[in-house]
Amino acid sequence: MLNAIKSYFVGSYREMKKVSWPTKKQTVNYSILVIGMSIGMALLFSVLDYVFNFSFETLIK
Repeated sequence: MLNAIKSYFVGSYREMKKVSWPTKKQTVNYSILVIGMSIGMALLFSVLDYVFNFSFETLIK
């Protein structure tokens, strides 16, 4: 059992060394992109919600 656990961690460590990790600059740029897109989508859905709400209220009256 301990051999299997040790083998798992050794294998995981070897695989992690093969990973091509992004640079700090890439990570910052991707983070800014994700935050910007999230804010943009939130604004888009807010506007759509307002438009649909206004339209339905106008139709109901």
